[in-house]
Amino acid sequence: MGKHLITWSVSQRICKAASWMSPRLASRHTSEACYNQSLPGMLESTKRCRYYTTQAQPENLLLKHLKARIKSNGPMPVADYMKEVLTNAYSGYYMHKDVFGKDGDFITSPEVSQMFGEMLGVWVVNEWMNNYNGQTLQLVELGPGRGTLADDMLRVFCQFPSIKDKISLHLVEVSPALGQMQASKLTGKDTSEVEEGDSDCVGAYRNATSKYGIDVSWYRSLADVPQGLSCFIAHEFLDALPIHKFQKTEAGWREVLVDEDPGNPDALRFVLAHGKTPASVALLQVESEEQRNHIEVCPSAGLTVQEICQRIQSDGGMALLADYGHSGEKGDTFRAFKRHKLHEDPLSEPGSADLTADVDFSYLKSFTNADVDVFGPVTQEKYLINMGIGVRLQALLQKSSQEHWPSLISGFKMLTSPDQMGERFKFMSILGKTGSSYKPAGFVELNYGDGQGSS
Repeated sequence: MGKHLITWSVSQRICKAASWMSPRLASRHTSEACYNQSLPGMLESTKRCRYYTTQAQPENLLLKHLKARIKSNGPMPVADYMKEVLTNAYSGYYMHKDVFGKDGDFITSPEVSQMFGEMLGVWVVNEWMNNYNGQTLQLVELGPGRGTLADDMLRVFCQFPSIKDKISLHLVEVSPALGQMQASKLTGKDTSEVEEGDSDCVGAYRNATSKYGIDVSWYRSLADVPQGLSCFIAHEFLDALPIHKFQKTEAGWREVLVDEDPGNPDALRFVLAHGKTPASVALLQVESEEQRNHIEVCPSAGLTVQEICQRIQSDGGMALLADYGHSGEKGDTFRAFKRHKLHEDPLSEPGSADLTADVDFSYLKSFTNADVDVFGPVTQEKYLINMGIGVRLQALLQKSSQEHWPSLISGFKMLTSPDQMGERFKFMSILGKTGSSYKPAGFVELNYGDGQGSS
């Protein structure tokens, strides 16, 4: 238990450090309202394949592109549809706008409260101190959003000169718009002052120095990030990767495809493949006792985890994956969000709403190997409580004025309450083999003596 107890001392120091006590409160009063609107839709689970026929906007260029592909090649897998809708270079959902926060379509944990990013920063410090103290570390974040999580984590590192002088930040981001926002957030410059990245560059397409003095680089794929001791962070990244959908029928399992609607030239619809498809042959593995009528498979997520494991095995390091998900019991979770509400038809107005599917953590585990240790998944509530978020809340309340207390408490409840984000979101960690009973911080149930620990 010796190394595990370091978590408590690190948390104590972090949570009570006077120089970074001030709460980050901007726009927090909108968080609960936004999330309460989205939660009912998030928790819906349909029992059968939905077939939509919806009128789309005639000026939707992405829809025209999708229809042209279908006309040329036939109905496309849901995975191809997701990839085009989310990351098409010209009209993709993530590529040219800010989709986060009260003015976007959804809100993420780092935007709810600074405490979330701070707890992840504490986790990185703790694991580095326990396993790689003194060594140079790359912090690699996949899908960094607005850069809020990275910014909160870098602020934590500033309290520990030993790691601040050894760490660099590496962001994997394909969206030019989000890359600009991240650079602005991390450097403290206005977006108009941030230089555009080099679109033709191989490797890092943008480099900068953060306002904390820590070097930051941007890449389009994990493969472009240099080899080396790394900590990989993927928060709400895997849920947006393309999935293949399969449905059980009387004739056996069939892949769900996206096709034109013959009854409406401006609409798309779901159809079932007539027989086997390349994806059903390569990806679908159904146990004889399978009770679900729908299965979703995300090969991109599996390959991402596989690459992370290979890098940890080769260079050392650790990973923390956080997303809403399950352990193989759910099936039909593909959906769209728009303006913080469930967008009833994920095929309507492609490019105007976020597409997502719950992460199957049991599937991710199948891509790990014997040379790494896997912990979790555990609920976000358990992870954050074990990391000392309750102690951090108390410190912020003592420092801030009473007018800010409702926002801080609301953020804490939203992150940890089982009926909000606390149960829905899960954390999984991957470490290199330690040859001992060591568990990473957040996955060790601790009793802090104040009612905030897991028992």
